[in-house]
Amino acid sequence: MSNDQTIRLSRRRFLLSSAALGAAAVVSTSVVSKALAAPLKLEKDVVKLGFIKLTDMAPLAVALEKGYFDDEGLQVSLEAQANWKVLLDRVITGELDGAHMLAGQPIGATIGFGTQADVIAPLSMDLNGNGITVSNAIWEEMKKHVEMKDGKPVHPISAAALKPVIDGLKAEGKSFKMGMVFPVSTHNYELRYWLAAGGVNPGFYSPENVSGQILADALLSVTPPPQMPATMEAGTIMGYCVGEPWNQAAVFKGVGVPVITDDEIWKNNPEKVFGVTKKWSEENPNTLLAITKAMIRACMWLDEGNGKNRAEAVKLLSKSEYVGADEKVIANSMTGTFEYEKGDKRPVPDFNVFFKYFATYPFYSDCVWYLTQMRRWGQIAEAKSDAWYAETAAKVYRPDIYMKAAELLVAEGKAKKEDFPMGSDGYKPVDDGFMDKIPYDGKKPNAYLDGLKIGLKGKQKVVGNAIEG
Repeated sequence: MSNDQTIRLSRRRFLLSSAALGAAAVVSTSVVSKALAAPLKLEKDVVKLGFIKLTDMAPLAVALEKGYFDDEGLQVSLEAQANWKVLLDRVITGELDGAHMLAGQPIGATIGFGTQADVIAPLSMDLNGNGITVSNAIWEEMKKHVEMKDGKPVHPISAAALKPVIDGLKAEGKSFKMGMVFPVSTHNYELRYWLAAGGVNPGFYSPENVSGQILADALLSVTPPPQMPATMEAGTIMGYCVGEPWNQAAVFKGVGVPVITDDEIWKNNPEKVFGVTKKWSEENPNTLLAITKAMIRACMWLDEGNGKNRAEAVKLLSKSEYVGADEKVIANSMTGTFEYEKGDKRPVPDFNVFFKYFATYPFYSDCVWYLTQMRRWGQIAEAKSDAWYAETAAKVYRPDIYMKAAELLVAEGKAKKEDFPMGSDGYKPVDDGFMDKIPYDGKKPNAYLDGLKIGLKGKQKVVGNAIEG
């Protein structure tokens, strides 16, 4: 069994017996109640979970290595997957019990964009963590249109600096091509948001044409994350949007320059989720609670003490069975810094957020935002009511499951009530943390779409190579 496929199983801990043994030595009644917190009766105690080799799979690796899965009576194996499509397909077929997923994957599957299946997300795995990188040649041209201070670019860098470069290529009869990881990935929507905010049309989808390149100024296509630096170096693409460590890998290899992080596009944006099929969740409710509890604890550990555990996490993630990249490359972003051009390393303390800012809570409003972007670019072909967005979000994102897990952790003394958004209706306040300052209200998705300059709105739809309505 290879490292890239199934990695070591976690050790079983027999919680009932260990709690019973420990109880005899406990005097305080409150301590006894915590020590004897009844373990969940698991429907399935041996589970296989999938992931892609990115640093934001860290909660899974930490939950395994730190024994948090063990504490729940779970015997877990983690298995690296070839790409996002394979990962999703294997969760749907039951070959995997659950997986580290793109936030848009459970949503896309549920509404039937691509493979149709009811997939739910009981936990958000992190915030931020992505970047947009361009080739050295493109950066040299972009720099002519970027504000500089003390010899360094002023951030954030708008795609308005890229537009004249694209226009120049178009005048020469050339296309500007960029990679992203999957049609319903955060990366696709962040890249599109950045381009559109700078006046570059990233193209539309239609039921008949799912390339996403209708009317596009920039041609976006899928490239697996680990292949992005080499694909750009070969000239097949001229830039890409991806998670770490693949932006920093371009810097280390000297083949490209990250121009913006996703936190600069949308402050504290949701990134990956943990996903399972609805059917699996209904058949294994306690097992899902146990997995969610273990992963919440892992996310807490990752953000504990202002990042005091990040160096240890970097070492862990560098193992071949997890991310398998050089420690220095992973540390460049995972420890609160980010390197743009070689030598231009800047503090970005929130580049990877795993627990603070209620990062693990699956907000309905985050799900609605992804749905607005699917509608904006034609993946949702027809206009939908605000009520439809809310109903769909409630099918996919499951804060009810999350809060049950959180309440158990609080009862066991492993977390504090204030760590969680107790009493939330699942919607964040109006969010004005976007680079173009357009406010987002998750309860008013159609009004939000109306405020975006490029993209479908109202009853508009893509017909052939034109927008009608």
